[in-house]
Amino acid sequence: MEILIEQKTRYSSEDLKEFEELITNKLEGVRGELNYIREALHKRNDTGTDVTGGSSKLMEDGADSMEKESMSQLAARLQKFSLQLENALIRIKNGTYGVCIDSGKLIPKERLRAVPHTQQTIEAKLMKQK
Repeated sequence: MEILIEQKTRYSSEDLKEFEELITNKLEGVRGELNYIREALHKRNDTGTDVTGGSSKLMEDGADSMEKESMSQLAARLQKFSLQLENALIRIKNGTYGVCIDSGKLIPKERLRAVPHTQQTIEAKLMKQK
């Protein structure tokens, strides 16, 4: 007696709705963080009228520069993450979400819940890193 096990190749519309909600919520959070950072950077670019001593002013300028650089890097990472989440929403709309780009296998729900923008199974990702 032969037993056929049908392997799913796509997620159901209910599953996709769950992922769409998860991604949309994450995207809103990321956009909020980005706006906050942009406002903070904009405020830091405004020169104040505070007059302080020469050497302490240089140290403050150095610390300010480091903080601005750090915030700019964070903003760039958040921008990239935002784009990845937006692309995941597009994949949901066109029916390719949750399918590994390397193996064609369905990415486990647990992985998609943890990393909703992923396009690879863990196995495929580890194979690429070798």
